Amino acid sequence: MAKEVRYKDMGDSILIKAFGYSPKLRILDIFLTNPYLDFSKEELVRELGMSKQTLYKNFKDLVELGVIKVSRNIGRATMYRINREHPLVKRLDEIINEISLQIAEEEAKKQAKQVPVSK
Repeated sequence: MAKEVRYKDMGDSILIKAFGYSPKLRILDIFLTNPYLDFSKEELVRELGMSKQTLYKNFKDLVELGVIKVSRNIGRATMYRINREHPLVKRLDEIINEISLQIAEEEAKKQAKQVPVSK
């Protein structure tokens, strides 16, 4: 299995830009950015570039709150995914979508201003 890191190269998400790089936000962000994927703790440590101790300490709270849930077991590895039914996750999705739309509209306005109208 490849040990390639993919998540870190994607650039900062709206959640990270708005609220910073705290470990819990980074954990939430990778799950929100990849809502249909599941991850083992080992994959999260590698993808997020944080120590096991930091991940485990912050991950435990998210699981206890029900924000992240067990999705399946593969051999000895437990896989986790975001709980899309959790009220906090639903609201975060709504907020991220609203902000993304606003940013896209502002970019469209900027582009429209830059295009010269020829007659």
